[in-house]
Amino acid sequence: MKIASWNVNSLKVRLPHVEQWCAQARPDVLALQETKLEDARFPVAELAAAGYRCVFSGQKTYNGVAILARSEPVDVQAGIPGFDDPQRRVLAATVDGVRIVNLYVVNGQAVGSDKFAYKLDWLARVTAWLGEELRRHPRLVVLGDFNIAPDDRDVHDPQAWHEQILCSTPEREALARLLAIGLVDSFRLFHADGGHYSWWDYRQAAFRRNLGLRIDLILVSEALRLRCRAAGIDREPRGWERASDHTPALLDIDDGI
Repeated sequence: MKIASWNVNSLKVRLPHVEQWCAQARPDVLALQETKLEDARFPVAELAAAGYRCVFSGQKTYNGVAILARSEPVDVQAGIPGFDDPQRRVLAATVDGVRIVNLYVVNGQAVGSDKFAYKLDWLARVTAWLGEELRRHPRLVVLGDFNIAPDDRDVHDPQAWHEQILCSTPEREALARLLAIGLVDSFRLFHADGGHYSWWDYRQAAFRRNLGLRIDLILVSEALRLRCRAAGIDREPRGWERASDHTPALLDIDDGI
């Protein structure tokens, strides 16, 4: 089972990229973030033609999450029960016995801002809910744009980013609490070194100079940990014309689930 996550930064703009990449990489499950589409405008027919069934939760201009799968997604849930949040950032579904939770984590704007406080509160609510999801679904994958670089290996210039948004201690501690419910960063099962990034700013020729951050993560439960066979980041789509500022993160899991 090949699972991928990609913040496409507007599915309307990047649909041809998604179609092209799916034809090349052939993921079984692809979680998208920042689709920026109302549900009525989601390209169901186009993605069905590419071989994918889709579930989605969107809004105009901002946010939006979707799960594309070759098998029918079931037990679909949008948002977090008991948390009335108008921002469409959470989508869960079960695909071939694996519970997939797609997150578009709040950016937070700046350390100490109101949006930063909202980010930390949002992460606390997500963590509590995911603890319940893990009890119900031991075979759990939590993936998406986390808007947090887990540690300095995931930052091209740790000194410049020290205690800045995406790299601050409170954010990293919040991510550590999420992992502590029983999840592991699948990328680190295969890559202990630094210098691997999934996001590059559009400014300052950041992609060409490899000035990036690894903020797109695929977390797996202990029940799936030993079934992980490979994990990586596909840099190619970031170099395409009119590219998203993110590129896909990938994980291969044994079929025998």
